[in-house]
Amino acid sequence: MIIKNFNYKCVNSTNDIAINLIKKKNIRAGLVLAEKQKKGRGQRGKKWISYKGNLFVSIFFSLDKINLTLKQLTKFNVNLVIRLISQYYKKKIKLKSPNDILVNKKKICGILQETIKKNNIQYLIVGIGLNLVSSPQINKYPTTSLYDLTNSKISINKISKELKDMYKNFLKSQMSFQ
Repeated sequence: MIIKNFNYKCVNSTNDIAINLIKKKNIRAGLVLAEKQKKGRGQRGKKWISYKGNLFVSIFFSLDKINLTLKQLTKFNVNLVIRLISQYYKKKIKLKSPNDILVNKKKICGILQETIKKNNIQYLIVGIGLNLVSSPQINKYPTTSLYDLTNSKISINKISKELKDMYKNFLKSQMSFQ
């Protein structure tokens, strides 16, 4: 399955763009990347603070050939993002269920999953906000960034390509089971 790229300077939310692409185009899988989000969101309507230089991406794909439950996909998505982060940071990375990824008890990443149906086909949208260079100051909720942990700047293009490749491999493996 081909994952088509959609790059933007500024959006309200990458998940919103993904939902609109699914509704209005005939695209089975895509990656929406934005330099900035004005209205990024997290679980239960919480706001995602989107500082420029961090990763704001949504991957979407149809579930018609995927033989995993949404619960299994949630676990898979979290593990995939942890694997991505671990390529840059070698120490312990933990999940704070259901969708926060923590390092040293500080949030580095959030994942927001949404589903939508079009023409009786269900799609999964996986929104990922990863603090690459900076992290927001949130009362009673410590945060961190990969830069804070590694003292090196990671290219958004490089890490988004690695993420896309991981999803391409996953989707390819799912198709081979059909």
